[in-house]
Amino acid sequence: MKLNKTFWIILSVLIVALLIATRWFGGGTETIDVQIEQAEVRSIIERVSASGKIQPEVEVNITAEVSGQIVNLSVKEGDQVQEGDLLVQINPDLYEAALNRAEAAANSARSNLASARAQRAQADAQFFAADKSWGRTQKLFTEKVLSQADFDAAQANFRSSEATLTAATESIRSAEFAITSAEASVQEARNNLSRTTLIAPQSGTVTALVKEIGESVQGNGFTAGEIVMKVSDLSVMEVDVEVNESDIVRVSMDDAAEIEVDAYLEETFTGEVTEIGNTALNAGLNGFAMDQVTNFSVKVRLRADSYAGMLEEGASNNHSPFRPGMSAKVDILTRKANSAISIPIQAVTAREKVEEEETELGVFVFVDGIVEWKPVETGIQDNRYIEIKSGLTVEDAVIIGPYQAVSRTLSDGDEVEVEVDTEKEEE
Repeated sequence: MKLNKTFWIILSVLIVALLIATRWFGGGTETIDVQIEQAEVRSIIERVSASGKIQPEVEVNITAEVSGQIVNLSVKEGDQVQEGDLLVQINPDLYEAALNRAEAAANSARSNLASARAQRAQADAQFFAADKSWGRTQKLFTEKVLSQADFDAAQANFRSSEATLTAATESIRSAEFAITSAEASVQEARNNLSRTTLIAPQSGTVTALVKEIGESVQGNGFTAGEIVMKVSDLSVMEVDVEVNESDIVRVSMDDAAEIEVDAYLEETFTGEVTEIGNTALNAGLNGFAMDQVTNFSVKVRLRADSYAGMLEEGASNNHSPFRPGMSAKVDILTRKANSAISIPIQAVTAREKVEEEETELGVFVFVDGIVEWKPVETGIQDNRYIEIKSGLTVEDAVIIGPYQAVSRTLSDGDEVEVEVDTEKEEE
């Protein structure tokens, strides 16, 4: 009895072990649960997404060219200005005094020129008399009437008169040069005086006011001075975005764009690419910073007709619902494929070619409970779907999940079972 009990125990253990072994080592025939989706004809738009800030396409920094204290500020931030309007008045006292000194110096130079001309006339008369006297002296000396001493004295007097005439002539030239220099100083002083008055170089809106009345500004005619304010043309706005180096090669001039502004979450605006940077943003004077991400600047102009309905009735041409510095997300539409056979991106995977070391792109097609590997040629893609140029038809259903099965475990000829999508079934 005890022997029979032992026999049955051993037999039970062997059966369990056999079942476990069959479970682990005979799994090649076990079906895999998968999700499938039918290939469809769609229009696919390839996008390059980037974020940036809104800014006016034309913005002018009003800077001081001369130093001084602001004594008059005719505008405030948000004011509309026209080209030629008075913006800022810097204290002109010092520059008026400098102009007066320069004009006095110029008048003095003109007076010196008049004196030099009078001296030349006098020297010319003296030279005329000396020349005549020298002619008579030479004649008398030839006739042995005049002594050698008198001859030498007459010759010295003639040469002295000649040198005096030459000096008087050069004095006139020097005085003329002095007048030219003095007049240049007058013009410089007059220009500096005019620079104390800052006027609007263009029509627009005062979008930033850096200085207030009573504050001092530093200016230099040779380098950029301190910024007093900014005048922007808000009728044409753009978004300056940073595009990664892997995407910049797909962006072209005049590409259409869809723009979402954080301040208007329910709205989508349209635009177009107007400028593409040729040099990476991390390029410096000493080369490229290797530890930074390489991005390129792309400017996208906002189309006015996409936000025309947001403008207030009777608003000026320079009005805009956007303000400089607003955050925006831009989708640049780089390419489009109409009526393209497409499938979900996750359905495409890579496998090694038979008897070759190279890999190929393909998909697993569901055919009567069996998966069939099909190499495909892909095209453009959007956020969800990818274009299939060859290898599939709209009649094919492809395996889209689970990810582990598609990317690693599935093989050509495996048996699979389609999971039921409970959400679709409820619908």
